[in-house]
Amino acid sequence: MHDPVTLLSALAEPTRLAAIRLLWDGHEHCVCELMERLGASQSRMSRHMATLKSAGLVTDRRDAQWVRYRRTPNLPEPVATLIQAALSVPPLPERIAA
Repeated sequence: MHDPVTLLSALAEPTRLAAIRLLWDGHEHCVCELMERLGASQSRMSRHMATLKSAGLVTDRRDAQWVRYRRTPNLPEPVATLIQAALSVPPLPERIAA
């Protein structure tokens, strides 16, 4: 489920890494919030979140017309450590909006 290539590929895209940065607080976040904060359209954000979900990094819950995402609870320690290492590098704002 947590193949290193899949994990690294999921984290390698700036918008997905920025989404993980927001979701790493452990709280649920509506896709509408992620769209607004990351400057992504609904379809683009949905594709990114599907990739993160497929990698086992996030879970989702439908709430009326919106989907709420949060980090997957109880990630294996090596996976959580990898994500924490990626998040420790400051984001490059000009690349996130690209």
